Amino acid sequence: MHPHEDVVVARYLVTAQFGLIGLLAVIPGGSGWAVPAALRIACAVLVVVGVGIMGLGATSLGRGLTATPLPNQHAELRTGGLYRFVRHPIYTGLLLAATAFVVASGSVVRLVVLVLLIALLQGKARWEEVRLARRFDGYAAYAARTPRFIPVRVRR
Repeated sequence: MHPHEDVVVARYLVTAQFGLIGLLAVIPGGSGWAVPAALRIACAVLVVVGVGIMGLGATSLGRGLTATPLPNQHAELRTGGLYRFVRHPIYTGLLLAATAFVVASGSVVRLVVLVLLIALLQGKARWEEVRLARRFDGYAAYAARTPRFIPVRVRR
């Protein structure tokens, strides 16, 4: 793929991601399942934890942080901190926060949008990983030993 085409695809992926996040925010909650008060509180805590994970993941990238899933000229392969546990801690935090938000909302429509967001982030991460493997010699070995989103290794 030509570098310009990569930029265009990256921008579409980011636009789709923020569009789905925006939909989660504006779709009315309720009408799907009952949400007890204790679950709402637990979900609120998980939203805060998810946002915190996103923040830690982003700040540890330093000047390598970009708005698109393309490494910039300042990017370095990060394998410590949260990146020791998952390859995409920013996405992990986003998925945790979004899932907790949807569960607390009791909305089937939001659940459908969450499933679309999960699918999009899975594809976006795979697309990004191809570019990271091209850029960093050690990325394939890192990816082989580090889970993508959930810090648990599933044996096959």
